[in-house]
Amino acid sequence: MTERFGARLARAVAEKGPLCAGIDPHPGLLQAWGLPADAGGLEKFALTAAEAIAPEVAVIKPQSAFFEAYGPPGVAVLAKTMKVCREAGALVLLDVKRGDIGSTMAAYTAAFLPAGAELEADAITVSPYLGFGSLAPAIDVAQAQGKGLFVLARTSNPEAQGLQNALLPNGKTVAQDIVDTAAAYNAGVGPLGDIGVVVGATIAPGELDLGALNGPVLAPGFGAQGATVADLRGLFGPRLPGVLPASSRDVLKHGPDHEALRTAVRRTRDSLGSLENGQ
Repeated sequence: MTERFGARLARAVAEKGPLCAGIDPHPGLLQAWGLPADAGGLEKFALTAAEAIAPEVAVIKPQSAFFEAYGPPGVAVLAKTMKVCREAGALVLLDVKRGDIGSTMAAYTAAFLPAGAELEADAITVSPYLGFGSLAPAIDVAQAQGKGLFVLARTSNPEAQGLQNALLPNGKTVAQDIVDTAAAYNAGVGPLGDIGVVVGATIAPGELDLGALNGPVLAPGFGAQGATVADLRGLFGPRLPGVLPASSRDVLKHGPDHEALRTAVRRTRDSLGSLENGQ
């Protein structure tokens, strides 16, 4: 029987801590590394980052858009990068934010989740804003193949607040309703469910009740975007064991030197260890 994603994630976090390290080949970072903004520079950047960082963390999060921007050669680099990360022992959470209906959502799912797919990931980010039910094809494949989903709930960008905090007829905010729907899929699953949510580390404490989620929380906004360890503690409190603080630029800016990248990711990872211990 295929092991569930939540169990694999819980074990990886127990071994290496909760840090989710991003690989975001932003043109500005390529320039800072002295690399050209072309497919060759992309490959050098991404593989250097993967080789240095992936052995050190539980989860690696490549940002698909920065690879897709280079067309087919960029997608080929993404596939190679993901393979390197998985071979190094990291779980790959591909940040693609896909969301559609019916056969189109099934096609997105086929691109990223089934075993043997060229862009096979351990988990992907998905958008529920065509209705949570539209994610059914991805949920079905994820649960059957031991993969995970991270559903956008309350993101950190300012433009999202009006929509995600809007009240529904049931009295919940849109974001809370997404969290509660994800929680229903995770009910009774141990040690952690497979359907996670994305909650920005820079939102206000108290906006969401995550107590029943029983699933992982991807928390972008840690580090370069302003959220600190203290902010994470105040926002998530006892939910922290399921939270994956995400950081990319704060680590990647130390490249292209391998040892500098490793030192940066270890320092970031260790800072979260104090948070887990409530220090």
